[in-house]
Amino acid sequence: MERTSAPLQTVVRAFEIIELLWEENITGPSDLARQMDMPRSTAHDYLRTLESTGYVIRRDGQYHVGYRFLAMGSRLKHRNRLFHIAKPVLEQIASETGELATVSVEERGRWVVLHNESGSRSLNLGTYPGRRTPLHSHAAGKVILAHLPDENVEEILDTHGLDPVTENTVTDAETLREELQTIQDDGYALDCNQQIPGMCVVAVPLLNDANVLGSLSVATSTDRLKDSVYRSELIEHVRQGANTITNEY
Repeated sequence: MERTSAPLQTVVRAFEIIELLWEENITGPSDLARQMDMPRSTAHDYLRTLESTGYVIRRDGQYHVGYRFLAMGSRLKHRNRLFHIAKPVLEQIASETGELATVSVEERGRWVVLHNESGSRSLNLGTYPGRRTPLHSHAAGKVILAHLPDENVEEILDTHGLDPVTENTVTDAETLREELQTIQDDGYALDCNQQIPGMCVVAVPLLNDANVLGSLSVATSTDRLKDSVYRSELIEHVRQGANTITNEY
C-alpha cells in the first residue's frame, strides 16, 4: 500500500510566502508577519532562508521574488513539445487576424497559458505564460473541460467550484454541463464577457487520439465578434491551426 503523509508545513508556508511576495507589496518581516499572522522573528527567518536560495532577493531593504523563477519557467516552457509545435501556428494566426492567439493546457483543474502571440490589434489583457484562470470562465478552458473524462470534470467542479469572474460567468453546474455537450457537438467554443468584460474568446481543443492536450484560442473584442462573417473567419483560423498542431504532434 502506498504510504501517504501530511505535507511538511514549513514547505507549504514557504510557498505561501513566495505567493505573497509575488502578489502583495511585502516590504519586510514586519509586513509579512502581519499578513501571515506569525512572529516577526519567524517571518525574518523565512525571508532570510528564501533569500539564501536565490529565489527571493533583498534589494534596498525590501524582499522580492527573484529572476530564478523566470529561468525555471522559461526552461519549463521550452522543454514542452506542444509549445514548439504551436508557436509558429500562433504567430501565423496573430499575423493574419491581428488578434491575440494562445495555446494553453490544464493543470490541477486550472487553465494555464503555455504561450501566446500578439497581433497588430490585440487586446491588452496582460496575459503571460503561466497565468492561471478557472476553466469554466471562458471558452479556451471550456473546450478542455468538454473533452476530459466525466469523472475528471466532476472532480474539478467539486474542488474549485464555479465562482463568478464577471457577472456573465456561468456559475450553474447543469448549465455548464449543457454547454460542454454543445461544445463536443460543435467542435469549438465561443463566449463573451465571461472572463473579462469586452473580451470574446473563440477556442478549439487540441486532441491527440482521445486525449486532450490543451486548447488553441483567439481573444478579440466583443464589438468585433458581432460581425458574423468575422466570427466565422476566426473559428476557421483556430480550427485550421489546431489541425496543423495535432497533425505534427
